[in-house]
Amino acid sequence: MKCIVGLGNPGAKYANTRHNIGFLAIDALAEKHGIKLSESKFKALFGTGMIDGERVVLVKPLTYMNLSGEAVRPLLDFYKIAVEDVLVIYDDLDLPLEKLRLRSKGSAGGHNGVKSLIQHLGTQEIKRLKLGVGRPPAPIQVIDWVLMNFSKAEQGSLQHVLNASVDVATDFIDTPFLALMNRYN
Repeated sequence: MKCIVGLGNPGAKYANTRHNIGFLAIDALAEKHGIKLSESKFKALFGTGMIDGERVVLVKPLTYMNLSGEAVRPLLDFYKIAVEDVLVIYDDLDLPLEKLRLRSKGSAGGHNGVKSLIQHLGTQEIKRLKLGVGRPPAPIQVIDWVLMNFSKAEQGSLQHVLNASVDVATDFIDTPFLALMNRYN
């Protein structure tokens, strides 16, 4: 069984913000594969289904970003999913909108959601799909930028990166991760 986690903050206030691009990617993936996100346990909203013949759980932690690991760890334990079968999707300030990057391990790089996952999963070897949201233009502060909604002008770019994230996440199911990185990075 595979697990794909999108990071974000719960609530309507944050729904379409840059920091919630991981949630938006999970929603797009769920829609594409007909998986209903209707289970609410382990401090998470999730759903199970099939993608390319493999059973998959799609997850949106309902903790705030900096506590994401509190939702993911018990869910992995319940379904007996190994950390190597997890893909985490989240926002990255160092990539421009429309760009994505896969990584098989590394530090949190200042991302509090990833920091929480590393802490609760006990490893930095967590497969990640980083979706670019770009750096804020001056004088906007980073915290204000990531909690801003995408502008109307950015909607086409946002849709492009969400479509690409669905392709990557779908291919994650049955493609070795190194090959996946070579294909999409």
